[in-house]
Amino acid sequence: MEPVHIIGAGLAGSEAAWQIARAGVPVILHEMRPAKGTFAHKTGDCAEMVCSNSFRSDDDVMNAVGQLHWEMRAAGGLIMATADRHRLPAGGALAVDREAFSAAVTQALQAEPLITVVPGEVTDLPSDGNWIVATGPLTSDRLAQSIRGVTGTESLAFFDAIAPIVHAETIDMTVAWEQSRYDKGETEAERRAYINCPMTRDQYNAFIDALLAAEKTEFHEGETAGYFDGCLPIEVMAERGRETLRHGPMKPVGLTNAHKPDEKAYAVVQLRRDNALGTLYNIVGFQTKMKYGAQTQVFRMIPGLENASFARLGGIHRNSFLNSPTLLDDRMRLRQRPNLRFAGQVTGVEGYVESAAMGLLAGRMAAAQALGRDLPPPAPTTAMGALINHITGGAEAKTFQPMNVNFGLFPPLDEARGGRKGRKDRYPAYTQRAKDDFSAWLAAQ
Repeated sequence: MEPVHIIGAGLAGSEAAWQIARAGVPVILHEMRPAKGTFAHKTGDCAEMVCSNSFRSDDDVMNAVGQLHWEMRAAGGLIMATADRHRLPAGGALAVDREAFSAAVTQALQAEPLITVVPGEVTDLPSDGNWIVATGPLTSDRLAQSIRGVTGTESLAFFDAIAPIVHAETIDMTVAWEQSRYDKGETEAERRAYINCPMTRDQYNAFIDALLAAEKTEFHEGETAGYFDGCLPIEVMAERGRETLRHGPMKPVGLTNAHKPDEKAYAVVQLRRDNALGTLYNIVGFQTKMKYGAQTQVFRMIPGLENASFARLGGIHRNSFLNSPTLLDDRMRLRQRPNLRFAGQVTGVEGYVESAAMGLLAGRMAAAQALGRDLPPPAPTTAMGALINHITGGAEAKTFQPMNVNFGLFPPLDEARGGRKGRKDRYPAYTQRAKDDFSAWLAAQ
């Protein structure tokens, strides 16, 4: 049997390889790291998480991301199984120890007899064979040039920003306190998963002034500042209005200052645990393009972080993706070359979970093809189906931008049309329908 080749061992490529091998089809997984790295990656491990350690909400009743988690678990996904084994307390979210997570994914793939990991960069799109391109937002320049040559169009791009990470021992816990928003979580550890730093009105306004005045990273010639709204740098949010951050990542709601329970903070900065040891915390929602020197000065204005030591400062990088509605069919194949499937962030989905989910689908579809079958996508009423429907035709091609999974991508419920059903009833109805339809899709294979 001819193997399926995968370019890129990120979350999408790793999940695709696992699904193909589970189907009994051999896989050759090509990965250029560590021989050829990127500025954002630090290791040569598979499924390295760069921007954050969170897979976001794990609520599969009221949240579309949680429903996507459910579907990936139901499909025997490697990424979700590994995340579950290396999860950290994070309230209602699924957060992991990044290094342990990627090391475990790497070990699982290397231990699978049907998967062969081949080091080295693939620079040209192959014209024959069964291939999946899962090179992510940091596709190498030479391969990106080959993609442009085949598709006849320039890849679109936006900028993805990285939040800073603080050494936990340098946070002043006489000022900050541990609490998840609204005390979410089933265990005490989950209810105390975040560290909160309160600000008064004066402190907040001084912080905004410093943020707006700070020296920023310049864009390279030919780059454009088209940000994805789900990952905006904090200074860009601040430029949209002084109160924007206070109603976004710095909102004070659902939190009570353990040191001063009678005082309501004007704004709150949250930090989320970043590793199993609890020695590192990332500043939630604080992606930035400030220069490093400016970052340390501005972030140390946050109460509780005056003496903070940073394990990593924020950064920003170009994120390339296809105009998938014009280029891919609903089997994720490139229309110009049907032997090529694309998966992950390069298709225009945004987020770790969404990327891995597209890898799962591409892997199953490629395996079916290798076995002489055709596998249609799941119904658009499912989280995976809603995503693939969006990127392969549901989105407007002229204005196509990366998208997280959300209930706005799901077909409306008949009884919810006209707003007759509230959110508390509508969301569980969406997720129950998705579970039923995804289970039926799996059963038909």
